[in-house]
Amino acid sequence: MEPGQVRVQQELERLRVEIEELRAARERLVRAADADRRAIERELHGGVHQRLVALATSLQLARMAAESDPAAVETLLEEMTRDVRQALEETALLAQGIYPSALELGGLAALLRAAAVNANVPATVDVSDGASHAPEIAMTVYLCWLALLARGSNGRPVTIAVGEDEETHTFEIVGEASRSDADLERLQDRVAALGGRLTIEPDPGGGVRLSGSLPG
Repeated sequence: MEPGQVRVQQELERLRVEIEELRAARERLVRAADADRRAIERELHGGVHQRLVALATSLQLARMAAESDPAAVETLLEEMTRDVRQALEETALLAQGIYPSALELGGLAALLRAAAVNANVPATVDVSDGASHAPEIAMTVYLCWLALLARGSNGRPVTIAVGEDEETHTFEIVGEASRSDADLERLQDRVAALGGRLTIEPDPGGGVRLSGSLPG
């Protein structure tokens, strides 16, 4: 085989491998999306839906006791108020996980800090408050941040630093997680789908380090 033909064969093989990798990444993203939808259904059915069922039952009991036992009605109303507040909180948290409205209202820096507060995890956020990020980039950084916050901190802060120039957005997050964590591998696929790269490696101080770059 001529040298030119060898190079062509090598290039074809390289392209074939890349196509297979892209196909596999797309399949993982589809499976991940399906898993996310199932998780949302479970949270809705096991949380908000059950509280609304209990609320409907309490309303029926309150109607029956309205005339004969006013004191019981007062107790039921207090319970119903607690159920409504809890359902509202659960719905708000669920919505934050799907697409946080604060991303557009307060920007990425405020959202990252708020997520750390909600997770009750000590955190250091190094992001410019005035920085502008495209929604898909900000959402990707946010999801990576949530993934490490969800694993706690073992007493030390989870840290994130986000930078950008005219062509590239970069971020680095250090926290607690296993390098083989399937959720983090799904995030690698998400970053790759946006034309970027996410590396997952042990941090010298313990835990894991996510280093990502995304085209601006």
